[in-house]
Amino acid sequence: MTPSTSDPPNGHRGDLFDPQCPTRRLLDRIGTKWTSMAVKVLAEASPDEIRFAELQRRMPGVSQKMLSVTLQGLTRDGLADRRVEATVPPRVYYRLTPLGLTLEEPLAALREWAETHMAEVDRANRRSEEGTPG
Repeated sequence: MTPSTSDPPNGHRGDLFDPQCPTRRLLDRIGTKWTSMAVKVLAEASPDEIRFAELQRRMPGVSQKMLSVTLQGLTRDGLADRRVEATVPPRVYYRLTPLGLTLEEPLAALREWAETHMAEVDRANRRSEEGTPG
């Protein structure tokens, strides 16, 4: 990593080609479909909290384990807060932190791009499978 005039406050920019680059590691974590969906659902609930079971209900296809791993990562990275009510069974609530809320806009832009261009990507995939040039 080398400093430049447009560097972040710590004076270093990441090298996305370096597997140990913190920026790359963070992009790997937030770039998953489940993270994107969890951030969207949590952002829609903001500033309120949402229970784990409700998150799972709003994210069709996510397993309990995958949702748990996703939320642990968001919490570890300071993007979500977790609160447990000491009931039987315990009630677990999540919400985005102010930092996590800043992630919603770029992820929404990426979803918009995907929705706008998915038909083109599908056509390119079909041509590739058929062996037809682009």
